[in-house]
Amino acid sequence: MPEEEVEERAREDEREGKSPSTQAGEFVREEMDHIREGQHGARSPEQAVAIGLSKARRAGVELPPPKKGEKRTKRQAKRDVAKGRTAPRNKPSRTRSRATKGTLKRESRRTASKKALSRRAKQAARRRSARSRSAAEKKAARTRKRRR
Repeated sequence: MPEEEVEERAREDEREGKSPSTQAGEFVREEMDHIREGQHGARSPEQAVAIGLSKARRAGVELPPPKKGEKRTKRQAKRDVAKGRTAPRNKPSRTRSRATKGTLKRESRRTASKKALSRRAKQAARRRSARSRSAAEKKAARTRKRRR
């Protein structure tokens, strides 16, 4: 379960008209913090991001399933989106939660290090065209929050 302040920050982003991926970024950030604090680990930075995105979808962020990727990933994302649209009915299974947590606790904490995330970001950027990267940079400069 995401912390209340994380959900509140995501809702604030939504009120400000920010994109769903920006709203989901709050949940991903929370997940990275959990790993850095030592609550649990992850096998790779991608897994840590995936956990955060799943939490975001389940919390009601209108983040669509990925267009590309494995069938299993798309199906799970679709399920998460559906779960985020309906009101929570019953509590999550205590047994399953403990099993998942136990497995994640055995994983590495390095996956949320600055170095690992930097490597991941560069890798993702390399897959994009120069034009696409440039457009994103320009948009970031245009919509950047001004410091007072």
